Amino acid sequence: MKILSPKIHGIIDFLVVLFLLASPTLFGFTGLLAYFTYSLGIVHLLLTLLTDFSGGVIKIIPLPIHGLIELLVGVVLVVLAFTLFKDSDNGKLFYAVFGAAVLLVWLMTDYKTVKTI
Repeated sequence: MKILSPKIHGIIDFLVVLFLLASPTLFGFTGLLAYFTYSLGIVHLLLTLLTDFSGGVIKIIPLPIHGLIELLVGVVLVVLAFTLFKDSDNGKLFYAVFGAAVLLVWLMTDYKTVKTI
């Protein structure tokens, strides 16, 4: 069910960036877990700013490609939860839930709409 418009998805993307950048402090992440989370937040900000939708500034990544990237990232995050972060209860839980949330947003977003300004 595609109930999220590109405009709403853009708002969610910016909230996700804020959440990722705040998460190491909020949840007490350190080391690799903190570094990975900060890096993911920065990469997600760049993806959002470069996407051709209302949240984008430079608009060079087509919205369907943005969606494909988010699908792949969601799957990879769930896999990383049980591999890279398997020894960290906080990391495993965070990335399993966060990856599932990314996949849920992907499932609910209409990536076929070309532009919403």
